Amino acid sequence: MASADLQAVNAALDLVADPNLEQTLAELGVPRRASLEGERVSVELTLGYPAGRDDTLAKRVRDALLALDGVSEVDIDLGWNVDAHPAANSAMAVPGVKNIIAVASGKGGVGKSTTAANIALALAGEGARVGVLDADIYGPSQPQMLGVGQQRPNIVGEGKAQQMIPIEAHGLQTISMGYLVTEQTPMVWRGPMVSGALKQLLTQTRWDDVDYLIIDMPPGTGDIALTLSQSVPVTGAVVVTTPQDIALLDAQKGIEMFRKVNVPVLGVVENMAIHVCSECGHKEHIFGEGGGARIAESYQTPLLGALPLSLSIRKQADGGEPSVAANPDSAESLEYYAIARRLAARLWQANRQAEPVTVIET
Repeated sequence: MASADLQAVNAALDLVADPNLEQTLAELGVPRRASLEGERVSVELTLGYPAGRDDTLAKRVRDALLALDGVSEVDIDLGWNVDAHPAANSAMAVPGVKNIIAVASGKGGVGKSTTAANIALALAGEGARVGVLDADIYGPSQPQMLGVGQQRPNIVGEGKAQQMIPIEAHGLQTISMGYLVTEQTPMVWRGPMVSGALKQLLTQTRWDDVDYLIIDMPPGTGDIALTLSQSVPVTGAVVVTTPQDIALLDAQKGIEMFRKVNVPVLGVVENMAIHVCSECGHKEHIFGEGGGARIAESYQTPLLGALPLSLSIRKQADGGEPSVAANPDSAESLEYYAIARRLAARLWQANRQAEPVTVIET
């Protein structure tokens, strides 16, 4: 058997495709360290997004290297590091937060808040530090969805320097207007008051080294959406829709709004895509089929994933323990994890600086 060399090892690594972007490690400029000792290759890779639960890339790397003559053993150390890129929040307009992701919908009732909570939990499950800001001032739902209830955030500092400490829920740092009022208190506010409240929640919360701040937006394209998009360095947006035509029309308005304020749309999530009968297993597209894929294609943005119309998703969210927290290995939770990885990878791709591959040979 011929002996392998580092040139062959790096050439093989160059051609391995990242499973969430389907671009090669060379194209993505993934930093690496490769070493060779006899027939044993050791590789360290550093991605720009967390993928702690997924071993697809590691398998691809192992298969590519074992195919080389003279390689019989491969050790892989797959790490990641989330940066605050210039297009994201590196200026720290919101201190303690690296990247801000808005989860939005053109209309209510499409499962946006449930999707936001589960994406946040999935990102945390992959290894990231994640915050959730419930920006639906009129109808905050995250306190119940995350099982927080009537807790109140602690206040530190004095005067204008006062800050709220986020309430931890399932490993997430969270803040919501729902923590500051009772469930029976209606928010009878005009637009400027609502916009001011959102800014306070963002800037007067002491976020602690958050890689991704997920903002659960109110439905539609009104004051809060515009305030957030124009006054805060939002890294990107995710648009949640259901497959029926009326929901898709409203989702298009959401995408157009983000484009007008120069916020990149990182992808579309299709919710309630299919119903599977719990008794017989029959599958039915109750709200239509393929709507999310069509709108994603028309706007040249990826379909991040499609989620079923599932009783368990609804019950777990209503019970304060969303699917990813309640049953992380369920089919629904695994889809949320896949969506979170694709989203984080897309964010990295959109914001990374073009840098050559870093190869350290030892």
